[in-house]
Amino acid sequence: MDKRYQVFVSSTFADLQDERKKVQQAIMELDCIPAGMELFPAIDEEQFEFIKKIIDDSDYYLLIIGGRYGTLSETGVSYTEMEYHYAISKGIKVIAFLHKDPESLPVSRSE
Repeated sequence: MDKRYQVFVSSTFADLQDERKKVQQAIMELDCIPAGMELFPAIDEEQFEFIKKIIDDSDYYLLIIGGRYGTLSETGVSYTEMEYHYAISKGIKVIAFLHKDPESLPVSRSE
């Protein structure tokens, strides 16, 4: 039986919904399993513990970066950055997509 890879898709939420959908579709077309935080976009510390478990079960961590830093944790670090550092600390392979021209993003999609 061939292995189906699980890919955790991470990004800021509201501004990159369309991009997330496209990436998740591409992941499914590659016969892989997308995972992410669509079920709990309003994140807090308790939900972050659950997210870490999903990251632990993933083979890849895919990060989409646009023009926002994201929701801040109590420590002042965004949850998106915390997810990234967690994936790195667990040795999970990271793939990052960066917007080629973030300055061109509308104000509603940047900070």
